[in-house]
Amino acid sequence: MNSETLVEFKLKHKQAAEIFRRFLKSGKNRITPERFEVMDSALDYEGHFGADDLYILMKNSNSRVSRATVYKTLELLAQCNLLSKRHFGENMTRYESSFKRQTHDHLICMDCGRIVEFSDPRVENLPDTISSELGFKIESYSFNIFARCPDTKNCKYFNNK
Repeated sequence: MNSETLVEFKLKHKQAAEIFRRFLKSGKNRITPERFEVMDSALDYEGHFGADDLYILMKNSNSRVSRATVYKTLELLAQCNLLSKRHFGENMTRYESSFKRQTHDHLICMDCGRIVEFSDPRVENLPDTISSELGFKIESYSFNIFARCPDTKNCKYFNNK
């Protein structure tokens, strides 16, 4: 990524880039154009993704970022809360942008791996209520429902697996 592209990129995600830059600097991490290229791709990714999904997408877009840089940068982005790192069962770690996103929860099919995001007012206040009742101050929460598609024979996601 040349400096001109980096300037254009910073205009696209200016606030996120500043948060990430400050985070990298405070942790004495290197500030490189490649890390910001990964950030850009991750924030633009629609839905949930694995590190390899993002790496392949970037490679297919002629990026020269290494797989190791993608993995390390995703961890850094999760540490500074620009991404959320989700564990959806055994060996199923996924990321999603948490930058300027509405709070939501997940339903995960245990057969096909499909992830459905949902918001429900019945769940919305539950973490605050439970934390308060038990004498805690909530910082964050994660609510995942693990279920199975009702009809795997006709499940387009199961059959495309």
